[in-house]
Amino acid sequence: MGEILNISLISSTIRLSTPLILAALGGLYAERAGVINIALEGLMLAGAFTAAAVTYGTGSPWIGLLAGIAAGVAIASIHAIASIRYRADQVVTGTAINILMLGIPGFLSGALFLSSGSTPQIPKEHLIPWTPIVMAFLAVPITWYVLYRTPFGLRLRAVGENPEAADAAGIRVARVRYTGVLLSGMLAAIGGAYLSIGQSSLFTRNMTSGRGFIALAALIFGKWRPVQTMLACLFFGLTEAVTIRMQGVVKLPSGEDIPVQFIQIVPYVLTIVVLAGFIGQSRPPQALGRPYQKEQ
Repeated sequence: MGEILNISLISSTIRLSTPLILAALGGLYAERAGVINIALEGLMLAGAFTAAAVTYGTGSPWIGLLAGIAAGVAIASIHAIASIRYRADQVVTGTAINILMLGIPGFLSGALFLSSGSTPQIPKEHLIPWTPIVMAFLAVPITWYVLYRTPFGLRLRAVGENPEAADAAGIRVARVRYTGVLLSGMLAAIGGAYLSIGQSSLFTRNMTSGRGFIALAALIFGKWRPVQTMLACLFFGLTEAVTIRMQGVVKLPSGEDIPVQFIQIVPYVLTIVVLAGFIGQSRPPQALGRPYQKEQ
């Protein structure tokens, strides 16, 4: 166990938690406004592919990051328009985006780079391994301040709890909800971009590997509050870091290695356990998932 629990575990936990924190905070803005955002996985994939492709093409990770953010906001706008303007089922819309983004990056990668499995390798000097980490941990106090100390945060929470009362008070419900969903696209895309031009040096098909859903679980576990959500993400990040270090170290009583597949499923099993145990104890925003139509 000494090989697993050492000082570098903290560094691994922070790195692995970063995309989760960014995506979960993005989901927080949307869901505090009353819009379920199950599309976090697709938004991360959009940011990851676009950032990698543009960084490779331009040689600038900053242009790549901005392009990834633009892609995340564009995809989030589809979810926003369908859910807010046309009052479509928010879970169905988010699921459709996730499915769409499983295929589109591979198609574009094949068209641009003649490889549907991955984008070309990005030189090490064109990567940004630390900037998204700083952005993620700065976003937590910023989000707390915005939610609880600014007029916009008050409007956002009011729209998510009681859109009728917010509308009667003169708050433009649709505008606030659009803003919340677009912010979620921006933050989730940064989390995805970190995976391809921060943690890694290329985009590979489905490289998020369910992190969008884990971020959603952390958001529920954290009761839709910024600091608690960050702590939940760190917990999931720690779990993933430990499982990586367990591979080839922890053995069965017979002396054989535990199959890697059993170790790799631990974070996902933990996600299911957390959702099963805490989803009933967490009180979501009262208007979450409920379309609002202004009375004429």
